[in-house]
Amino acid sequence: QVQLIESGGGLVQAGGSLTLSCAVSTRTLEYYTMAWFRHTPGKEREYVAAISWDGTRTDYGDSVKGRFTISKDNAENTAYLQMNSLNPEDTAVYYCAIGRTYGTFPHTPSHYTYWGQGTQVTVSS
Repeated sequence: QVQLIESGGGLVQAGGSLTLSCAVSTRTLEYYTMAWFRHTPGKEREYVAAISWDGTRTDYGDSVKGRFTISKDNAENTAYLQMNSLNPEDTAVYYCAIGRTYGTFPHTPSHYTYWGQGTQVTVSS
């Protein structure tokens, strides 16, 4: 059973930064993409960013481009989401997920098989 454990959420002031981590319990398999989504009540789960299984390619949702950076450490089976210039609209529960997407970066949650439990990020104005 694959488990994903997020950490690093918290409360930050607008303009600040946070780094989220997602530790995967098993060695990340080839062709599995790791992604971050976020969810706020009353809205659909929003795609944030994704990274290829080998860490060489990344993709970002329009709302976070230029502010967030996704990366991974294959040796540690961990993905990261560096979030800069945070604003109150970034407040959400952030989830990491992995799915066998064969090098593509789907923006829909249904393409991802395994999910973490989520970590809350709150940005105060």
